[in-house]
Amino acid sequence: MTDTTTPRSTDETPVDPVDRVLSRAEARSGVHVFGAAQALQDEATIGRADTDGEQWDREERAALRRVPGLSTELEDVTEVEYRQLRLENVVLVGVHPQGQADEAENSLRELAALAETAGAVVLDAVLQRRPHPDPATYIGRGKAEELRDIVAAVGADTVIADTELAPSQRRALEDVVKVKVIDRTTVILDIFSQHAKSREGKAQVELAQLEYLLPRLRGWGESMSRQAGGQVGAGGAGMGSRGPGETKIELDRRRIRTKMAQLRKQIRDFTPARDAKRAERKRNTIPSVAIAGYTNAGKSSLLNRLTSAGVLVENALFATLDATVRRSETTDGRVYTLTDTVGFVRNLPHQLVEAFRSTLEEVGGSDVILHVVDGSHPDPAAQLATVRDVIGDVGARDIPELVVFNKADLVDDDTRLVLRGLEPKAIFASSRTGEGIEELRAAIEAALPLPAVELHVLVPYDRGDLVSAIHEHGMILSQRHEEGGTLVHARVGEHLAARLAPFARA
Repeated sequence: MTDTTTPRSTDETPVDPVDRVLSRAEARSGVHVFGAAQALQDEATIGRADTDGEQWDREERAALRRVPGLSTELEDVTEVEYRQLRLENVVLVGVHPQGQADEAENSLRELAALAETAGAVVLDAVLQRRPHPDPATYIGRGKAEELRDIVAAVGADTVIADTELAPSQRRALEDVVKVKVIDRTTVILDIFSQHAKSREGKAQVELAQLEYLLPRLRGWGESMSRQAGGQVGAGGAGMGSRGPGETKIELDRRRIRTKMAQLRKQIRDFTPARDAKRAERKRNTIPSVAIAGYTNAGKSSLLNRLTSAGVLVENALFATLDATVRRSETTDGRVYTLTDTVGFVRNLPHQLVEAFRSTLEEVGGSDVILHVVDGSHPDPAAQLATVRDVIGDVGARDIPELVVFNKADLVDDDTRLVLRGLEPKAIFASSRTGEGIEELRAAIEAALPLPAVELHVLVPYDRGDLVSAIHEHGMILSQRHEEGGTLVHARVGEHLAARLAPFARA
């Protein structure tokens, strides 16, 4: 039987439950587990207002905070209808095969950070080593009964599995542990639902939730009763009441499918406006740089440091859902855009990739991908692989990629050597201290595509608008004022080249 008491250190400081379960596993197996996969930063190292600017969204998101430890509620309150806003107490459970203890540690810690971001308190965690998850109860009948005892001992009301459970596994595990059982996908969808702000973001999250819910509907009591029509009396007689009818769960499924069709149409309706903006940038040959990366890697902080955008920055997973586009300039005057996109995570639900495909089009339609990696994370290789998998799913593998290891102020010299081995051409930067930002700007400028057409033009002095357009949308190589006008040697886009064709010089 697993020991369910909470050990304490000599100074009575509570031990983190994930640390406790991993220390038990290490003691039993003798395998040393590398590092600690902290998905959230330490409060002492997160960005400050002087680098992230005014963020009015932060005040709204933090307007309601729960204060633990002030409740005077008795422990034996049993009234079912008594409701109170409270943090959920959860127990984590994971399964890993032999030899993958370190990967299981990273995944379990990440799940703990996801649960905290969703608004839960992690009380305990259970890791089971077995070749494959049990097809019936995920962890096996015996371990499920041990999990039930742990849940009862710590007073948890939810169990979170570190994978996507099949509907049958979820029901069977609930029947044993006697509390609500959810999986990793449910937690991620819940976080997205909390953080969605725009109409498009809310529609995308709702669509993903309905796609996940549809095969997991369950009938409770009257939900499985037949629907009858006509004048139905006390005896159930009446015209239209005969025959098998339709169950409530079938009605629910039809309503969900109808709602999903409406949401897909609504999301498609957002596309023309985004395409029009993107076409305007393409028409003016404005290059775009998409900032992609793992969640909480510091993408929004980096955008604020590069452009003073003042977008929301929070030490939480998936703080950014909606794409944010900001304008920037190179040292030679070329204009380009930087786009902050939604973060990724290991085992990202397929429903979210499909629902957010319209947002991820910003990555697929960019000229350069700025791939941000958390340099202080103990498993940066997994972050790189996860993000590149999603980039491949949206058809953006052929776009030039610029890797930057963020949070360089938290990385020591030995770790830098390891990271350099992963990506020899990567840049080390810190959005908090400003380290490497100028080097990153120079790398972005070098990676941007040059305008396609090189030409010499003599622009009359009464057509200053064309010279201004060359400065704004092109790249001036040389410029000289002559008697007949301004002689310009420049590289410009095809659209502007057509406007300058009448003034071309050999």
